[in-house]
Amino acid sequence: MKKQELIHLHGLLAQVENQYEMETGCEVDHDEYTALGVRPTSIHKSKTDHKDAVFALAKGITSEMEVETPERVPASAD
Repeated sequence: MKKQELIHLHGLLAQVENQYEMETGCEVDHDEYTALGVRPTSIHKSKTDHKDAVFALAKGITSEMEVETPERVPASAD
């Protein structure tokens, strides 16, 4: 994936996070993401920095969703 594509994905994930927080009223854990100091607008940061930020942001979003979403029981194969 190119750096420009990672920056775009980073921006989209930031929007998903904001929308999720607005709709659920739950705050996503930002500690790991914030510690990186990389934002979607940080175009001077390296490709690796944006990749790490994307993974940290995705991890925070999915972790919060796991906590807030009740476990689903798989449908039986009757």
